[in-house]
Amino acid sequence: MFRRLVFCAILIELGLLHSNPRVVESAETYSATVKLDAKRAPADFVPDADLSKRAWVEAKWAEFDRNMSGKASHPDDKTRVASFMSGKASHPDDKTRVASLWTDKYIYFAFSCKYDSLNVFEGEDISKERWELWNRDVAEVFLNPQPDRLLHYYEFEVAPNNQWIDLEITRGEKPNHDAGWNSGFEHATHIDSATHVWTAEMRIPLASMNVSGVKPDTKWRANFFRAAGQGDDTGRRFLAWSNIPEGTTFHMPSRFGILRLVK
Repeated sequence: MFRRLVFCAILIELGLLHSNPRVVESAETYSATVKLDAKRAPADFVPDADLSKRAWVEAKWAEFDRNMSGKASHPDDKTRVASFMSGKASHPDDKTRVASLWTDKYIYFAFSCKYDSLNVFEGEDISKERWELWNRDVAEVFLNPQPDRLLHYYEFEVAPNNQWIDLEITRGEKPNHDAGWNSGFEHATHIDSATHVWTAEMRIPLASMNVSGVKPDTKWRANFFRAAGQGDDTGRRFLAWSNIPEGTTFHMPSRFGILRLVK
């Protein structure tokens, strides 16, 4: 999650950015049109990060490898920030794939993430929720199953070592990122050091989001993100499925794409 804005102080000085960019909501309607179909799974299953399951093989997959603004993601070593902001370079290890499935009880997500090196919190209890997990490598789902409430949605993050966090988000004039909310979502990850790919599965109970009676052709709003790389935010990469032209924060629900639940 891109919590800090590169050159934030400069932009504030120029009057181009509010001093707290997380408070400002710039749009009241959805402007993204990208779509991903989530197929109905034949049966529920427990996540184990094995994406060779038939359900995932037959799922619809989306792929992204660009930073949130839609530009190439890799900062050049000599002019790291300038190249990152201009999008002049590309990174060979940012290929990210995501798919979704659903049943009457759960919504599932799978990620396949190419990597060059991994950046995780070491030596911690992965059974406990990890605040500020976004400061390391993560795959993220921002999900709004009630699209009429544009400023209310849920956030789910998993790291390569299976650390996790889930939050209920409310944006607007008084934003609230509630890590005290607990979805009870299940998750599993696997790191393949031979192919430099880490994979993740998430299983989110629909009831935790006050969702029931889902029918085919239901349309939700969602965005998928990935944070990768070493060092501080100026050298890390922040990738998005549905791009955010402003490129300042993942928390732009007006840019959520369409997640369509199909048969």
